[in-house]
Amino acid sequence: MTKQQAAHTIESNKNATPGWRINTEFQRISADVVSKAAAIPVAVIGDVSNRLFCFSAGFDNYSKTALGFAGPALTVKVRPGDNLFLHKALDIALPGDVVICDAGGADETAILGEMMGRYGASRGIAAIIINGAIRDRKGLASLPIPVYARGVTPNGPWKSGPGEIGHPIVAGGVSVTPGDLVVGDEDGVIILPREDAAMVIEKAEAQHRLEMVWADQIAKREWPRNWVDAEINAQA
Repeated sequence: MTKQQAAHTIESNKNATPGWRINTEFQRISADVVSKAAAIPVAVIGDVSNRLFCFSAGFDNYSKTALGFAGPALTVKVRPGDNLFLHKALDIALPGDVVICDAGGADETAILGEMMGRYGASRGIAAIIINGAIRDRKGLASLPIPVYARGVTPNGPWKSGPGEIGHPIVAGGVSVTPGDLVVGDEDGVIILPREDAAMVIEKAEAQHRLEMVWADQIAKREWPRNWVDAEINAQA
């Protein structure tokens, strides 16, 4: 059996040779935290986590029907232009997982298209994020799950590996560990470390409530603005 064939038949081989490892033995963020996070704008979560964990600009959501999501990260790393291990990740992802794949940011070759997106949606995946390119823009537009990527090209991928699943990656300038909380909306994506997520989301809920108060004050032309001059005067 070749290494490529083995990668399709095994669920976890975390002690295998680097570049052919699959780790499914990690703890996911709790469903309760996921549910709360899904109701909060990403920008608000970013503000209360000191603006350190949001993706950089350039990741667009190619679904036109699914605009927001939250879930635990199932991390994938592939060789740029190759999607063998992304296929495997779609096979083993649990319902509600966010499959987040580091393809090195490469835009020469798409590593996900409509059929893979439809397959992921059929398995209950919450979202797919590609640090690289995708194709089949028209087909992805109708998917019931978000699909984020850095760009589009019709050029298709190879399927020979290597790759890894369930190990730390970097995407959008942010470190991602398996099981971390991933939240996305029209503004983009944020990653919260699993051990910090519950605390951050609690703060984000309070901030979101406060912003609803601000919105009401603005509508009534009662939003306090004296802090602006106070800040300017303090620095002058």
